[in-house]
Amino acid sequence: MLRRPAVPRAWRAYYGVVIVGLLLASSCQRKLNQLNGRYYSARDMARLKHGQRVVARPSGTKTKVKTAVPTSSGSVATTKTVVKRPFRPGNATGVLASVIENARSYQGTPYLFGGTTRMGMDCSALLQLSFADAGVTIPRSSNEQAAWGDPIKPTELRPGDFLFFGASPGSQVITHVGMVTVVDDEGVEFIHASTSLGVIENSFEADYYLSRFIRAVRPRL
Repeated sequence: MLRRPAVPRAWRAYYGVVIVGLLLASSCQRKLNQLNGRYYSARDMARLKHGQRVVARPSGTKTKVKTAVPTSSGSVATTKTVVKRPFRPGNATGVLASVIENARSYQGTPYLFGGTTRMGMDCSALLQLSFADAGVTIPRSSNEQAAWGDPIKPTELRPGDFLFFGASPGSQVITHVGMVTVVDDEGVEFIHASTSLGVIENSFEADYYLSRFIRAVRPRL
């Protein structure tokens, strides 16, 4: 009777590590809070669990309307009108209230990678400048900002907390950061420097952001 050759102990340990690594990697790629093809916030998932109705929220603060206008040369040009939703009042107090007000004052500033002025700025610069205007120094990069605070759950969010995102759904590599401005019965709003629309306030519950969300951090003040 032929006997199967024994696998060395070192190789068995190696195979075990590989299998565990693959399982962890696959778990990191699972999409967060997804149900029937849609992403939900932790708050809405709790409501669904208790049979409560979840109301869809708008995903952004700007609406683009394109209008065709004929020109003297016979061609047709398009004009773009941007309609902004008014800011929802938040319940932040003290320094954080000033920081959020500072961040909102940059609304409309175009995105510029590495930029740190009203001529153009990136996402982490928005936070750094908003805190600096309130007399608080914070790190410059989003990865440094992710370590400058205490991790919190999405259900614990309050104005002033930092939200960190990846470039694609399921990614665990931080590429973007924003700051919570409002937490109320209507949902969670955050402000950030969007690569396409510049500094803007959006709903955190939008599928796009929930699918890319990595972690939330409460800054140390």
